[in-house]
Amino acid sequence: MKQDNVILDKTFSFSIRIIKLFQYLKTKRTDKELIGQLLRSGTSIGANAEEAIGGSSRKDFVHKLKIAYREARETRYWLRLLKATDIVEEKIANSLINDCEEILKILTAIINKNNFD
Repeated sequence: MKQDNVILDKTFSFSIRIIKLFQYLKTKRTDKELIGQLLRSGTSIGANAEEAIGGSSRKDFVHKLKIAYREARETRYWLRLLKATDIVEEKIANSLINDCEEILKILTAIINKNNFD
């Protein structure tokens, strides 16, 4: 039986929300570079978490999770920027920012538990 993995589940769901926001903003003719940054960083979080699970060592695992952490911070920045410029409605932005912050907390806990450098 497959065991749930909280970080993989949360980052996958978050990626779906980011893609849907990207698609919506694209129909509004929002600057392609700006929303492209959000799409890349927002979907990269889960991709790097997934890669970490398949890491070749604990060091590799932590390294990939640190990349996911940095991507989550970048995503939070883009969301805050889109909110501050009224490109994304405050309620939607806040919901995504909260999800992003939850992911950051989980990643921090996992990294701290596994980082023995």
